[in-house]
Amino acid sequence: MHVAPVHPRSYYRLPWTLNDNVLAWLEPTKKCNLTCKGCYSRNDPESEKSLDQVRADLDVFTASRTVDSISIAGGDPLTHPRIADIVRMIKDDYGLKPVVNTNGKELTRELAVELKAAGVHGFTLHIDSGQTRPGWRGKSELELNELRLHFARMIAELGGLSIAFNSTVYPDTAHHVPALIAWAGEHIDLVHSMVFILYRTMRTQDFRYFAQGVEVDGEELVYQDQVENPEPLTTPNLIAQVRARYPDFDASAYLGGTVDPDSLKWTLVGRYGDGDEIFGYVGPRYMEAVQTAHHLFAGRYVAYSDPRLLSMGRTTMPAMGIVDAGARRAAGRWLKSRLAHPTRLGKKVHLQSILFIQPIDMTADGSMNMCDGCPDMTVHEGKLVWSCRLDERLSHGCFLTGAPLASA
Repeated sequence: MHVAPVHPRSYYRLPWTLNDNVLAWLEPTKKCNLTCKGCYSRNDPESEKSLDQVRADLDVFTASRTVDSISIAGGDPLTHPRIADIVRMIKDDYGLKPVVNTNGKELTRELAVELKAAGVHGFTLHIDSGQTRPGWRGKSELELNELRLHFARMIAELGGLSIAFNSTVYPDTAHHVPALIAWAGEHIDLVHSMVFILYRTMRTQDFRYFAQGVEVDGEELVYQDQVENPEPLTTPNLIAQVRARYPDFDASAYLGGTVDPDSLKWTLVGRYGDGDEIFGYVGPRYMEAVQTAHHLFAGRYVAYSDPRLLSMGRTTMPAMGIVDAGARRAAGRWLKSRLAHPTRLGKKVHLQSILFIQPIDMTADGSMNMCDGCPDMTVHEGKLVWSCRLDERLSHGCFLTGAPLASA
């Protein structure tokens, strides 16, 4: 089978911008209860915000950024003693979807029930082998699927909540990504999204860094280890590994870069399946229709769709097939499968998303290629900033600039 190269012009360019986006990144605390090798956030046990401070951050978001949901992150937000009140504030006072981004260490069924009662829309759990997680140290990415499934089942039992998993991809774990995608497909009725965040470094062996013209030590930041990542991981290379196992695997939409328009910073895959098989992958027109229609009727782009809608694949496949070739192919494969296995006719078909996030790229001249229209903007001192570079602001009062060693 011929496999087309991964190139942005093959996909729908997501229309998200700085002030019209799908989500915002709220950090009520920088305190965390795990150490993660790939984290770009510095643990600060004294950083807990009051409810008034949280409200002030939300006011900044709503004043300057139209969004559909609020990612409550950090740090780990479950370490905040008023997390249920924060969820309730987002839902009741601002009318937005609260989604808790957590490593899950503090997530019990009792807390999940409390957060659901407060109005939480769902959970995104960050689980990977780079974490110092008690009882799971030394476990491979595939062995950690046992823990992922535990959380997925616990949350699914509560009903109606979005369930997503984040995983940082390291050079020595990239080969596990196809198997993780296969696992997600087997549990497509529980897992609504899988997110792969490529490991990032400061590339201190290739570049020097400056804060307002003054050279600084890039190795002081939390994300600087180039020794373990000598060549940057890229989304096209990762997708190529997946396609070696699943040749028809393909994306539908992307976000480009602020410097390099051909870079794939956020790359979105949507696929239909029933747990036994994957019927196909939606195409660019599908995502364009969804984002455009939601913005037209709701006034904002959509993130974290209602899980009930995601389980209506038997209806949405043929309906979206009117405009999208990928959905048509999926519907055709589903029909062929059901003719061969008529006893499965009533089995639900689910839509699942897979997202690849490629971190900051350093270009040859030292420019930092960011995510153009990044959803993960947070608030610092009353202004929107990239959450993935907040450590620079906290350490130096500004974003750093880079210069190649040969010319600095």
